[in-house]
Amino acid sequence: MLDVINLDGLSTEAASNHDNLEKKSVLEILTGINQEDKSVPLAVEKVLPKIEALVTQIVARMQQGGRLFYIGAGTSGRLGIVDASECPPTYGVPHGMVVGLIAGGDSAIRKAVENAEDDVEQAWKDLEEYKPTALDTVIGIAASGRTPYVIGGLKAANANGLLTGCIVCNSGSGVAAEAQYPVEVIVGPEYVTGSTRMKSGTAQKLVLNMVSTSVMIKLGKVVGNKMVDMQLSNEKLIERGTRMIMQETDIDHSTAQELLLKHGSVRMAVSAYLENK
Repeated sequence: MLDVINLDGLSTEAASNHDNLEKKSVLEILTGINQEDKSVPLAVEKVLPKIEALVTQIVARMQQGGRLFYIGAGTSGRLGIVDASECPPTYGVPHGMVVGLIAGGDSAIRKAVENAEDDVEQAWKDLEEYKPTALDTVIGIAASGRTPYVIGGLKAANANGLLTGCIVCNSGSGVAAEAQYPVEVIVGPEYVTGSTRMKSGTAQKLVLNMVSTSVMIKLGKVVGNKMVDMQLSNEKLIERGTRMIMQETDIDHSTAQELLLKHGSVRMAVSAYLENK
């Protein structure tokens, strides 16, 4: 018989502020969702000092060669994977510098894996494949703040000397208790009761954007406001890079693109041009 899970007291599980959803018009539904979504950035704003503290610690370690790991289950795990997967193309960092891990493994990205999030030991087993060191950081992502996979992973990471943080959407959670630098974004009830892929997921995505972007800026991967090390993986990005070079050097489009393709990045192209000017 399965253990009874107590969800009482979790703000993410509280009854929606909206009812009789099936009787509403499409516009009424969209308006209600939008009303709830507007509260999310304000909830994130309240915890900016907590995010700052976490990012400051991450940067100090990554400047010495540390890595950043996200661990989560379901939507939370998928959000971590999305953020991690976008760092190499956006900032030109190597794969493996920022890593997203999800309970149940890669197959869980597309399809839920039964009971995967309930294994308290699996997250550390997943992390061990990367040979973690004390310079690495583990951020647990869990809307409820009670996911065993995440709690166990953070506890093991602490025991092995890693930096730990978390992004949760309930106060006083087990996940936050294990994190050295917890970030608790309290967004309240979801439009559809308990559907934490909505406001909670949006809050987690906003915080992840802040964490990875601020870390990469502080690691020197942005100059001015430009992604000077982005990968040139398609025509749109080549054109974006060309425009960046034109803005920095005042040279024509053809010359800028030739420099970009020759040197492989905006940073290297601009540097080469200025050296030979």
